[in-house]
Amino acid sequence: MARETILYSSTGCPYCEKIKNDLKNWGLEYEERNVTVNPQFFDELHAKGIFSAPVTIIDGETFIGYRPNKMKQYLGITDEPNAAQGASTEKKEKEEDIFSKVDSNILDQVYDLVAIGGGPAGTSAAIYASRGKLNTLVIDKAPAAGTLAITHKIANYPGVRGELTGLELLQQMQLQAKDFGTTFVRANVLSVDFSDPDIKKLEVPEGTIKAKSVFIGVGAKAPLNKIKGEEEYTGRGVSYCSTCDAAFFQDRTVAVVGETEEAVHEAEALSKFCKEVRLVVPINQFKGEVDLSELEQKPNVKIYYRHRLKEITGENKVEKLIIQDDQKNEVTWEVDGVFLYLAGMKPGTDFLKNAVERDEEGYVVVDENLRTSVDGVFAGGDARRTPIKQAVISAADGAIAALGADQHVNKRAKMRPQYS
Repeated sequence: MARETILYSSTGCPYCEKIKNDLKNWGLEYEERNVTVNPQFFDELHAKGIFSAPVTIIDGETFIGYRPNKMKQYLGITDEPNAAQGASTEKKEKEEDIFSKVDSNILDQVYDLVAIGGGPAGTSAAIYASRGKLNTLVIDKAPAAGTLAITHKIANYPGVRGELTGLELLQQMQLQAKDFGTTFVRANVLSVDFSDPDIKKLEVPEGTIKAKSVFIGVGAKAPLNKIKGEEEYTGRGVSYCSTCDAAFFQDRTVAVVGETEEAVHEAEALSKFCKEVRLVVPINQFKGEVDLSELEQKPNVKIYYRHRLKEITGENKVEKLIIQDDQKNEVTWEVDGVFLYLAGMKPGTDFLKNAVERDEEGYVVVDENLRTSVDGVFAGGDARRTPIKQAVISAADGAIAALGADQHVNKRAKMRPQYS
């Protein structure tokens, strides 16, 4: 039976594009109502107390924001292939072609290089290592769940003309590495033992994987703890994307919460729409090098350092924020919305424990050649602290680490570059 599906979208909204792709993969026809193009649709959402896009309504059931898992549960869609999941099945089949299970053959070998993480960092390391005749293995516990894999559109990766999804780009990289001889396995690294200077050991559920060198290229993960009221008011005043939702707050008062360059850029974007923008910075300065020259010139923007958002409240939408000010006093702000850009992404390095040196936030400490505190162990991508996180930077990290691994395994006096 055909389902009545309506998608409220906005121009430039990346999550709207993801939902469109999901609906297509699930075999659902839908009516798109772009709130940027047609003010009537904008007013329809306002009347429902919704201040965000995308919004998907399936047979009267409303899903605010990007909620593919909840939508799949409602639709009764499982991960098993069926006719309505043709496109997603093709992706799954392609992933199966690249990644295999850990078997006795994997456990019996001693690899020259094992990369933990199959994203752009780990895959780039594999390309360079395999091209350099190193016996290379890549381990990834969720190949289609990384930051690049879930990016809906890539248009600025060097050497790639036109647009493609992050997953398509990543799989092209993985297939290139596989062509050079890399083996990819789907497994979860539970712990590591780097005490032996010659053979590094990685524990997976199936047994112990052994390597002469290791590259830690794991990604970052979102925090489990949310601000009180955040989940309840998501799409009803809580937003994470000014491109998607700024127009909903025309001539209104909003808060932006964050401590990174992203929060500054979002506040600048919102200042063009909103009557007042309050930028809440939990610490006494922004992380990294942040240019505030433009933002500080805007009369409708004020920055509050050492202020923390404690709670989001309201009736059916965001109306008030409970803020702890720089004197540790709790104050109440009346606002129409809040945009959250907290630096909550943490590197997924807990499994390392004390095997290598990490900083207070879990990032692996490395030198300019991405060498860790353990000889023969390298780290890059989101596993190390970088001011800017981009796929191309992670890929460069992988290349550097692979050349370092080649130097380590072959006991060279210095790195040997690859020219072809």
